[in-house]
Amino acid sequence: MFFEYPKLLWLLAVPVLLTAHYLWMELRGRRPHLRVSSAEPWLEGGTSPLAVLRHVPFALRIFALVMMVIAIARPRSSSEIEKIDTEGIDIVLAMDVSTSMLARDFNPDRISAAKDIAIEFIAQRPSDRIGIVVFAGESYTQCPLTTDRATLINLMKEVQTGLIEDGTAIGNGLATAVARMMDSDAKSRVVILLTDGVNNSGEISPATAAEIAATYGIRTYTIGVGANGMAPYPVMTPWGTELRQMQVEIDEDLLKQIASATGGRYFRATDNTKLSEIYSEINRMEKARTTIDSFPVYKELFMNYALAALAALILEMLVRLLIRRMP
Repeated sequence: MFFEYPKLLWLLAVPVLLTAHYLWMELRGRRPHLRVSSAEPWLEGGTSPLAVLRHVPFALRIFALVMMVIAIARPRSSSEIEKIDTEGIDIVLAMDVSTSMLARDFNPDRISAAKDIAIEFIAQRPSDRIGIVVFAGESYTQCPLTTDRATLINLMKEVQTGLIEDGTAIGNGLATAVARMMDSDAKSRVVILLTDGVNNSGEISPATAAEIAATYGIRTYTIGVGANGMAPYPVMTPWGTELRQMQVEIDEDLLKQIASATGGRYFRATDNTKLSEIYSEINRMEKARTTIDSFPVYKELFMNYALAALAALILEMLVRLLIRRMP
């Protein structure tokens, strides 16, 4: 607590002086008296209630005066309030859903690992708008930019292979992701493109899509998914599904070119742990901008003292009436 007008507290000298004067008058014997032959009746009767109560009105008036002086000095309290303004980032996750994403070099497979780790990434970005684009032989928007984390995570869980024509249209996937953000007014816009293959379909070349992304200032992080060398792929045979070792083919040069042209970076994930580390690194690099403004909030306390003064004055009047009515 502090006082807005602390110099007014010097007025507390007034009730101090009044109290000193009152005590001086009492000690000097300036009280009503009566000369009698003997004081025994009064000594036997003890102290009269009136003798005690006659000091109460003065004490109450002094208390009221003190409370009024404190009230006009304007007591206040303050607390520090922080206003946090967060400026989020628009992020589109462009995910390859071609059948090669069923390879078992990740646990349980590439697409399941990519989905689970992407969901963890989404949960760590509460201030950002995030969308999902999937691509194989063509591409489509699984979820537009949104801050609805529950819907976003549910739609990510529904991503699977076999829903669209097979293939790897990296250019189409990137172009669709860029289109989702062309009208965005966010200060920072990012595409995280994840694939495990070589561009072999689609109407838009990856170089053209990267050029469009660079034109709109959309940074692209590319992730190549797959173990080094051979990886087990599920293959349908007349006797059921079999795992066969097949060569991992990722066009790393193309992914590096896309990242370089847009101001992003290329990453290579060879297992679940590495993929998780890549998303964590992107999470650290792409931080939302947070502005914190601190300002004090004041609370006026004078009313408590003013009410105490009023209560003391009312009580003083009641005590005076009581004294008058006492025999």
